[in-house]
Amino acid sequence: MGKFIEDFKAFALKGNVIDMAVGVIVGGAFGKIVSSLVNDIIMPVITLCTGGTGFENMKFVIRHGIPATEEGQAAVEEVAVHYGTFIQNIVDFFIIAFSIFVAIRVTVKFQQKWKKDEEAAPAPEPEPAPTKEEVLLGEIRDLLKQQNTELEAKK
Repeated sequence: MGKFIEDFKAFALKGNVIDMAVGVIVGGAFGKIVSSLVNDIIMPVITLCTGGTGFENMKFVIRHGIPATEEGQAAVEEVAVHYGTFIQNIVDFFIIAFSIFVAIRVTVKFQQKWKKDEEAAPAPEPEPAPTKEEVLLGEIRDLLKQQNTELEAKK
């Protein structure tokens, strides 16, 4: 049982699982935004264009429903092919697919721009070679250190 828990911790704490969880949460929120776009903005316009009836109300009735009577006859439910709901789902699919396409395309463009900016950043310039004076002063310093060391060694 201990090995199982250790394996689960290793799995759950990997970056991919956490990234996937964040993706699911953001995807759910994105789905709500797209659903609102479809239901609250696009479909009312389409409903106006189709004569005041939305797609979901379009149907082909095979058998009309009959309400229950007072004499005890049971109600008969309507049998219909709801092709409007199917059309609505197709429209939803294309709008969601287009929205995801746009979101991914914008994200990729930002990533490419960011990568290009990182690559275009100038590399740090190497330190310039020491001048003749700097080399000469370095040699003088080294000679003075050597002389000091020799003097201290003689004491």
